[in-house]
Amino acid sequence: MATADVTGYARAHPRRVTTVLSVVGYALVVGAFEGLLPIFPALSRETVLLFSDAIAVVNSVALTVLLAGAYFIRRGDVRRHRAAMLTAFALICVFLVLYLWKVGGGFEKSIVIEEGQFLAAYAGTVELAYLAMLAVHILLSVVAVPVVLHAVVLGLTHDPSELADTSHPTVGRVAVAAWSTSLFLGVVTYWMLNHVYSWVPR
Repeated sequence: MATADVTGYARAHPRRVTTVLSVVGYALVVGAFEGLLPIFPALSRETVLLFSDAIAVVNSVALTVLLAGAYFIRRGDVRRHRAAMLTAFALICVFLVLYLWKVGGGFEKSIVIEEGQFLAAYAGTVELAYLAMLAVHILLSVVAVPVVLHAVVLGLTHDPSELADTSHPTVGRVAVAAWSTSLFLGVVTYWMLNHVYSWVPR
C-alpha cells in the first residue's frame, strides 16, 4: 500500500488506526513480560542497570519536551508545538524499545529499604508510597497509549487549520495530563529505587 493510501486511510479512520496501533503496543509489552517474545538478546546485570539509567534520561527529556509542547500550543505556536510533540513521541518509542529489551532480556527490580537509609524508620509507609506511585505510573502509561496515539494520528493526517474541528485539542489535553504525570512518577520511582533505596532482582 502506498504512503498516500496509508495516510488517506488513517485520515478517514483515525480511531481504527489508533486501535490497531494500541493493540500492537499492548501485545508487545505483555509478550515481553510473559516471555512470549524470545526476540530480545540476554542482558548482563551491568547492562540492565545501564538501560535503567538510559530510560530515566529518555523519560526526563520526554517530559521536558512534552511540557514545552503544551506551552507552545497555549501561545499559539503550532510549528514548535508539533515539533515538540513529535520529538516527545519519538523519545517514548525509544523508551519502549529499551524497556521491552530490559524486561525481555534482563530483569525487573523490587525496592528494598535498609536500615540507615532515608526515612528507614518509616519503611512500611515509604514502600507503600512507592508502590502507589508505581501503580499510578503504570496505570496512566496504559491509559495514555490510545490517547497519545490518537492525538498523533490526527496531528499527522490533518493540516493545523483542520485540527480545531477534530477531537485533537481535547484528546491532546488528556494525553498531556496522563502522559506527563506518568513520566514524572516514573522518574520519581526510578530515583527512589536506584539512588535513594536498594533493590533486588525479580
